[in-house]
Amino acid sequence: MNDILHLNIIDSNGADSTNKLEEIKRALLDAACFKSNDDKNKLAEICNDVFQNKDNAVAKYTEKFDGVKLTPEQFCISIEDLKKAHSEIDKSLLASIRKSISNVRKYQEEIFIGKNKICSNGTGIKYTPIERVGICVPGASTPLPSTVIMTVVPAQVAGVKEIVVVSPPRYKGSIHPIILATCYELKINEVYRIGGAQAVAALARGTNTIKKVLKIVGPGNKWVQMAKRQIFCHADNFVGIDSIAGPSEVLIIADDSANPTWIAADMLSQAEHAPGSAILFTTSQSLAEKVREQLEIQRQRLNRKKEATECLNNYGGIFVFGSIEKCIDWADTLAPEHLQIQCGDKSRKIAEKINNAGAIFIGNYTPVATGDYWAGPSHTLPTGMGAWIFSALTSNDFIKSTSIIEYNKDMLVKSAEDIIRLAEAEGLDGHAKSVKIRLEK
Repeated sequence: MNDILHLNIIDSNGADSTNKLEEIKRALLDAACFKSNDDKNKLAEICNDVFQNKDNAVAKYTEKFDGVKLTPEQFCISIEDLKKAHSEIDKSLLASIRKSISNVRKYQEEIFIGKNKICSNGTGIKYTPIERVGICVPGASTPLPSTVIMTVVPAQVAGVKEIVVVSPPRYKGSIHPIILATCYELKINEVYRIGGAQAVAALARGTNTIKKVLKIVGPGNKWVQMAKRQIFCHADNFVGIDSIAGPSEVLIIADDSANPTWIAADMLSQAEHAPGSAILFTTSQSLAEKVREQLEIQRQRLNRKKEATECLNNYGGIFVFGSIEKCIDWADTLAPEHLQIQCGDKSRKIAEKINNAGAIFIGNYTPVATGDYWAGPSHTLPTGMGAWIFSALTSNDFIKSTSIIEYNKDMLVKSAEDIIRLAEAEGLDGHAKSVKIRLEK
């Protein structure tokens, strides 16, 4: 049954269209978050165990969940192993990695706001990089050196001094050598072969072998993302996070000018993540039918056919709407991680009307892969409708700002009457007197 595609075309005028859209909305949330108390309790148990028992707990869960028995001394990848992986990587692949790094660095430098600024009237703002950050790199299904690039480079542009990478030991009891080679290329020498919620908890509090970090970023499964959320809310610990960057999503808005073969390929490129969501909104019944046919044809050729088919059935949909405006409204509601717009010369105008999306890919020649690997913006993006409030990871996520206020005597004299009046209106006479005393002769 997992190999049979059940993805049907839904007419937005039909009675069940809203129900189906609401069902997909719930599915996106469920993919990114826990829906059972049992899972929530298990997560709390893992985190608290790591908080209390530190390295021993990390080792226990690494053996339990990853099937790898490690001593705490074996958590950290040696410089020699990083260097070896780098020396043995395919040279053509290394050249592509270097070009990707260059593209990402250029973009992140261009958008970086982190320079000290003088404003006006005795005010300014100071930006300071976060000193130590932890980066989660998934490693369960395929090696993702691109995630190393898309998280480490923005942190480096921001000036972060200490960058720590964690990734589960799913390749011969360690981390895939392509990931290690990419870390070495970026001069990251603190890499730990641990993953899951136990890695997040270790980074958040520190252990005997792992120094705590101040912010944790990166994509991952719901256990990693929910652990990030839990440690962010933990009462006695200050650790920041980027967003809930869970299972991959793509939503495509297309009209009859789009290429159905390309759209099907774009949907399958996200569905193969397993889990991964792939949805098409269109105004063309003909296009919808052709895309459905192409999904059937193209999925047969995928190495991960079974996983992609299951994701399309559970987290996919093809919807035909009466207008592009309806497509836009529902796209904004679902706030997808990746939003592709393939509506010919109307694509850019449609993009301008979108308020909620992690990243927008405009035009027929901009598949999600351009953002995943190459263009420059980070592919670490909010999922599970998180784009309502969260943004793509950038270099600006690795700095903090401090307000600067510097008044001289003339400036204080000029403003004193208003400041005193406001303070006294709030019943805070101490505030008012702190100004008055400076005006006394």
